[in-house]
Amino acid sequence: MSRRIDYRTAAPKGMQAFGGVHAYIDQSGLPRTLVNLVYLRISQINGCPYCVATHARDLIKEGVAAEKLLLLPVWRESGEHFSAAERAALRWAEAVTHVAAAHPSEADYQAAAAQFSDKELADLTFSISLINAYNRIAISFRQGPDGALLENEE
Repeated sequence: MSRRIDYRTAAPKGMQAFGGVHAYIDQSGLPRTLVNLVYLRISQINGCPYCVATHARDLIKEGVAAEKLLLLPVWRESGEHFSAAERAALRWAEAVTHVAAAHPSEADYQAAAAQFSDKELADLTFSISLINAYNRIAISFRQGPDGALLENEE
């Protein structure tokens, strides 16, 4: 068995470019907890162990209750555990993440637009796109939950 390349050392300028978008999102004014909930939910959908572990730890450090983290995969059925803005952001995040299967609907868009300003919705969509890209990179090169690159399965 072999390890896949360490993409971080193979293309540091590429990672730095992604980091620039990440820094923009951090400064965008979107609530950090909301962004991290979106990052965690998308990472769960995409099956990225590194990103799930990272964003779950971030949310715990931010003081988010364990029960809320456990309910994230079933946020639609979790009542008032999630605010209206969180529910709209998660709905939009899931719709954008599944864009290949079905384009985000007008109802998905309107739910998000009712909660966020134009700039916030654009920034939220940038954050959704960024974590989808990070997930695809980490999964492709088999980055484990601790950040180490795992052995190939084949």
